[in-house]
Amino acid sequence: MKLKVTLKKSPISSLQVHKDTVAALGLHKVGQTVVKEDNACIRGQIFRVKHMVDVEEIKD
Repeated sequence: MKLKVTLKKSPISSLQVHKDTVAALGLHKVGQTVVKEDNACIRGQIFRVKHMVDVEEIKD
C-alpha cells in the first residue's frame, strides 16, 4: 500500500522540526503531492505534521 501526501498549509511560520519534516517528505510547495510507501517511518513523519498535510491511501 502507498500513501498520497499533499501539503495543504505552508510551513513558513512553523517550528524548524516541522519544516525539516516537510522537506524530508519531499514537499516544497503548497498543493504539491508525493506518493510514499506505507511504513512506520513515513507514518511517524506524517503524524508530526498532520496539521499541514492531507493523506490518502492508495491500493496497489
